[in-house]
Amino acid sequence: MERVLTSDQEKAKNLIAEWFLNSDNRMFVLSGYAGTGKTFLIDYIVREVLHLKAGTEAVFVTPTGKAATVLIRNGTVAGTVHSLIYMRNEDDFDVDENGEIVEREILSFTKREKIDEKIRLIVIDEASMIAEDVLRDLLSFDVKCLFSGDGAQLPPVGSSCGLMDRPDYQLTEIVRQEADNPIIRLATMAREGKTIPYGNYGDKVSVIGRNYLSESQRRRIFLKADQIICGRNRTRAALNAEIRRYKGISPDKLLPLEGEKLICTLNDWEKPLDKEGNFHLVNGIIGTASEIRTDSDFLATMYFTADFADEGVRVPFDTGIFTEGRYAYGYGDRAVTLVDGSVVHEDDFERLRLLKAVSEEPICRFEFAYAVTCHKAQGSEFGFVVVFDESRVFGEDRNRWLYTAITRAREKLLIIR
Repeated sequence: MERVLTSDQEKAKNLIAEWFLNSDNRMFVLSGYAGTGKTFLIDYIVREVLHLKAGTEAVFVTPTGKAATVLIRNGTVAGTVHSLIYMRNEDDFDVDENGEIVEREILSFTKREKIDEKIRLIVIDEASMIAEDVLRDLLSFDVKCLFSGDGAQLPPVGSSCGLMDRPDYQLTEIVRQEADNPIIRLATMAREGKTIPYGNYGDKVSVIGRNYLSESQRRRIFLKADQIICGRNRTRAALNAEIRRYKGISPDKLLPLEGEKLICTLNDWEKPLDKEGNFHLVNGIIGTASEIRTDSDFLATMYFTADFADEGVRVPFDTGIFTEGRYAYGYGDRAVTLVDGSVVHEDDFERLRLLKAVSEEPICRFEFAYAVTCHKAQGSEFGFVVVFDESRVFGEDRNRWLYTAITRAREKLLIIR
């Protein structure tokens, strides 16, 4: 049976079609609350109204790889803005026959002069996370850009272009298919600032007081959750320690162990996570650690497998945050890999010259990710989400915080407060 558009969607469809076909403006911003059918509508417009071939004439991109995987999971071929409009500058590191560094150029990316001429429309999802300089670069191509996002979510930390503050159209009507979805119901209550009562909302959504959970219940729930979301870093650290204890990991095991869940906290555009180079190791990527090797007090290597990737990538990382509670190295510090597979800080390599160099790359940063803050979870979706409701500490953004946390859940949700 064909899905009928709501009057809200019909208005948005007509405006977008008119813009694409007749306007000289290169951008259109569509904002839509959770449950308004924004993703369905855009796909419908691209295929059935504009008759564009998805993946060639219309391309779907997001600011981050983790956001792209949400689209991919829902059946849309997607990549990142970065892979579409920038190209990588190669030859960043070279050594001579003695293993000494003879050329060092920090890897960078340059805006492409042109993109595939078949592309007539770029659809950018999670557009609130687009930085202003990236927005400028996107609009420099002679291609129309449809920006999509949710203005009710938390604003991203750091630089943002503020697109969702001034949308060309705002979807507000919850579609019939989502009207009975308890996750959407609670998200709407949070967005509107209404108190969400304790209790069960169907068999997969509940709200409970934290004092009503026994130790055994906490253990069972935490170990089953796909992701725990909280507000404060202090809470995050305590929850991660608690979950490691539930997993039987001794408190004196400070460093990550085989198979532990980690989150990247530093952008490393030099490290592709897939063979095609579409996704990179950037802030907020969650995955698992394996083959961990510690080479010094504060420097180690591991294979990190992003939760959407098939294979891991070898990464040198700063262990100070795990052992000392703070990072030992600064932004931009680099590690040199030696022929025996060990890594040393670039300054130590310059000083010691003990072995030949094989490669040089940034020292990355990770933290445990059984629990993450809501800001770090933005752009992601998880099957079963446990939300530690700390919205009260976010002042005027408290409704946005809770709304954003709730809408990270795809299938099952437990709110603890």
